[in-house]
Amino acid sequence: MRTLRPSKPLLAAALGCAAALLAAGPALADPSVTPAATDIVGVGSDTTQALFNQLSTDYTGTPHLYSWDATGTSPITPKTGASSIARPNGSSAGITALAANTSATIDYARSSRGPKIGSDPTGLSFIAFAKDAVSWASEKSGDAPTNLTTADLKSIFTCTYTKWNQITDISGYTGSANTIQAFLPQLGSGTRSFFESVIGITDAQVGSCVNQTVEENEGTNTLLQTKDSIVPYSVGHYIGQVYGGHTTTTDAPGPLVVQETNGIAPIDTTNKVISSAEASSPYARTLYNVVRTADWNKGDAHATALKAIFGSTGYVCKNTKAVADVKSYGFLPLGLCGGITTT
Repeated sequence: MRTLRPSKPLLAAALGCAAALLAAGPALADPSVTPAATDIVGVGSDTTQALFNQLSTDYTGTPHLYSWDATGTSPITPKTGASSIARPNGSSAGITALAANTSATIDYARSSRGPKIGSDPTGLSFIAFAKDAVSWASEKSGDAPTNLTTADLKSIFTCTYTKWNQITDISGYTGSANTIQAFLPQLGSGTRSFFESVIGITDAQVGSCVNQTVEENEGTNTLLQTKDSIVPYSVGHYIGQVYGGHTTTTDAPGPLVVQETNGIAPIDTTNKVISSAEASSPYARTLYNVVRTADWNKGDAHATALKAIFGSTGYVCKNTKAVADVKSYGFLPLGLCGGITTT
């Protein structure tokens, strides 16, 4: 018998200029039982972990679907009979763990970035399933402007700009002389990787002034709760936290709000979704689930189970409740859901 994950209390969160008390809803975590050896089990991205906790609870197929969070006690034993592994925190860590193990341990990796041909392990299939965007967040009443350009962001995260008053290209903004406190998620984070690529830098070009230790999409981190902090943030994850009520003690925006880039509002606050302008901007990204190509093509019961969940006609792409979950957690359904890119 499958055990559902317990609900937890929700936090109050703020959006824009008005505070909104979130409605009650489920806050999910790691599997409450050890998955069976034949179950479909995943690890990886923080951005999509809450969504996949919900999807795994709602999925009624056999074998069952399970998802391990990016953070928590480590090591983990992903399924019955598997060896313990270090808990993969982030897209790249999940992809690495997938490639290093077999279906006896892990079946898929959540990834908030696309494939990196030439650097990712070979023999993997990235299966697209939803759209997200990445912007940046700061305290609502902090020193940051409500809009930054791509050039500003590049200068901040390379430490070319270290004071707010060095930003001179934002109309009507006169920055303070306070030191900018820039933050990035850990190496291997898909959100970090995508954000760096879109502002035109690499890991090696990140400036020494940048703190690179925070967990993504967690505005509750006390390091971020200053008027001078700035950090990349998943727009979809933020919408899920604020409008969907999908928060836990740590997985919440706290005092942070997602701000504009290049004058584009990231959120359509009327419809409570990623704005159409943001969704068509360079800051939009595709979300993936990654499987071993050999497993996908094997033609056995395991391949059938993978396709029933991740395929273009499978649960994640076509099930009415699953599509509603994708929207509730802040992401946009993808027209080409189930499309595959191989490494």
